[in-house]
Amino acid sequence: MPRVRRGNKRLVRRKKTLSLAKGYWGTKSKLHRSAKEAVERALKFAYLHRRTKKRDFRSLWIVRISAAAKLHNLSYSKFMLGLRKAGVNLNRKMLAEIAATDQAAFKSLVDTANKALNAH
Repeated sequence: MPRVRRGNKRLVRRKKTLSLAKGYWGTKSKLHRSAKEAVERALKFAYLHRRTKKRDFRSLWIVRISAAAKLHNLSYSKFMLGLRKAGVNLNRKMLAEIAATDQAAFKSLVDTANKALNAH
């Protein structure tokens, strides 16, 4: 069988795994096999949660918009329908920001949505 000369590839690969596992508790940050398992698991969760984060933020924005619309006696769905009919193209993130910081601007958006709803 021929001799295999790897150079330092193995060392580099192990070093990379251990550096990713820095800060893990006990064996998971010291030994390569345990560190590799912990890092793979962590990277899997990081991948999943980058997608979950988008869903979570969208639902948070919807809750904030809904709460602000209810203060003006309008449901979230009616408010969004009214804005769509009025041709207001603001995304939920911006609407939630306006609802939280600028009450007067949100009130004018509610009025616009009501006007569009009553016109049809």
